[in-house]
Amino acid sequence: MDSCCVLLEPLYNRLKQKILDSDYIQVDESPIKVLDSDKKGTTHQGYQWVYHDPLTKLVLFNYRKGRGQHGPKELLADYKGYLQCDGYSVYDKIGEHPDIVLVGCLAHARRKFHEALKNDKARAEKALGLFRDIYLEARKIKEQEEDFEKRKKLREQTIKPLLETIREWITQQQFNVLPKSPIAKAMRYFLNQYSKLLAIFEDGRLELDNNLVENAIRPLALGRKFFLFFGSHRAAQNAAMIYSFLGSCKMQNINPRLWLQHTLEKIPEHNIQKLDQLLPDYQQNPNT
Repeated sequence: MDSCCVLLEPLYNRLKQKILDSDYIQVDESPIKVLDSDKKGTTHQGYQWVYHDPLTKLVLFNYRKGRGQHGPKELLADYKGYLQCDGYSVYDKIGEHPDIVLVGCLAHARRKFHEALKNDKARAEKALGLFRDIYLEARKIKEQEEDFEKRKKLREQTIKPLLETIREWITQQQFNVLPKSPIAKAMRYFLNQYSKLLAIFEDGRLELDNNLVENAIRPLALGRKFFLFFGSHRAAQNAAMIYSFLGSCKMQNINPRLWLQHTLEKIPEHNIQKLDQLLPDYQQNPNT
């Protein structure tokens, strides 16, 4: 496994650069446990930070020992463009960079109201109904219109007013609920994220939510139930490398086993200036 990752590392670095060259990235993070020689009898809490380019359908897992801003800030130091994320405060700090525009995640905002159903069913269902209307309109636009500029105009006409309706409704209702209740937390989260949610309407390419990158994380979440932890920090980064390639294969509808076999056979003698030819999104992948 380690030897394979040594061979694949230049390709992993090229994958990383290709995603960072994009001007639209989705990001999320997920915890993993790692054995650490400095922590006898317990495990270290590490994190896989996941970056996804929805346009090229490539995904990058990047292991870091913590959940602080150092990891993503270092990786995104030269990045310019849209960064779609949830409300985690680290992203707000990264978004202070003048070349980065933070884009909110509508699914996270909706999820807060779903969690509030037991607390205040009437208000929660009112909000969820408006979210449902938004997603129905978005699906209709996506199915009917492939041109991103036209999508942008249609969203502004049909979806943006619905989002504004939610904000106006919350503004009227927020003082009628208990401040520490789940419904109040859902309302505050929406208002705090509202400026980021409006950024969705700046570009027709932007998704309404981060669901695509969350889907890429699911195999990692499933794996945690089986392997429980990684054996070392190096093993965690090796796993990040493999998750990146196989996750990208899945998004490209490429057989990951065939791709991996093909790539491991080719990469020892492959021209390092033409590494793009080995990436899962290249036209000459082994399944075409």
